[in-house]
Amino acid sequence: MSRSAVVVLALVLSGALSWTQDWAKARLENSPRHCEWVKVQHGNRTVQAFIVYPEVKDKATAVVVIHEIFGLTDWVRGVADQLAEAGYIAIAPDLLSGMAPDGGGTAELGSGDAVRRAISSLPPDQITKDLDAVVDYVGKLPAANGKVAVAGFCWGGGQTFRFATNNTRIKAAFPFYGSGPTEAAAIARIACPVYGFYGGNDARVNATVPNSVELMKAANKVYEPVTYEGAGHGFMRAGEAPDANAANKKGRADAWQRWLELLKKL
Repeated sequence: MSRSAVVVLALVLSGALSWTQDWAKARLENSPRHCEWVKVQHGNRTVQAFIVYPEVKDKATAVVVIHEIFGLTDWVRGVADQLAEAGYIAIAPDLLSGMAPDGGGTAELGSGDAVRRAISSLPPDQITKDLDAVVDYVGKLPAANGKVAVAGFCWGGGQTFRFATNNTRIKAAFPFYGSGPTEAAAIARIACPVYGFYGGNDARVNATVPNSVELMKAANKVYEPVTYEGAGHGFMRAGEAPDANAANKKGRADAWQRWLELLKKL
């Protein structure tokens, strides 16, 4: 790890580097598209979700956006808005809904540290049921064409890959720098293509990719991972920042273009 990377990591862990981005919030507030908060209910749980609609004539494909380990941030909501700009209904659920002491979610938990602790305690079955409910909700909207894809970043990337093993209705899974399932039985349940996006300077996650390739191939599943050389972990977020380095900026641009091209094929 480079000295600069060590410094950034130290700042993140110390809380000196904010896990929110004012630039992401400002862009979102200036969006001309219709966005709203909705409540997705299943059983005794209510999941707060942020949804953005595209300005299109025909019914649209929907994309469920799974947040990072930082929770449902302005940046994640901004990704949903950018997907809507490209012509898709995008919904970003707060999987920390109800996990704050007062029953709130990401916003009420406050600090990035508290959010990370809460995320680490989420029951996998609850995550799956929350996502199942969101997929069902968005797929049945009057403005939707019934096709639903799922994408996620970092922690959400891993959850995207895992969710593909538990839901046969989704049309594609797009994990961004997230590890894949390690059990062949789980891989065998995947019913859609999986398209991975990875940063070249992300050895921790990239070390898991060969095993995913092997397991997916053995199960005769479609898995197409692409690595963006020079980009680091979280390059989709970092590549949008005003001070983004060239590698993260290029990685983000190339990955975004690939993502939209794949979505068009659904």
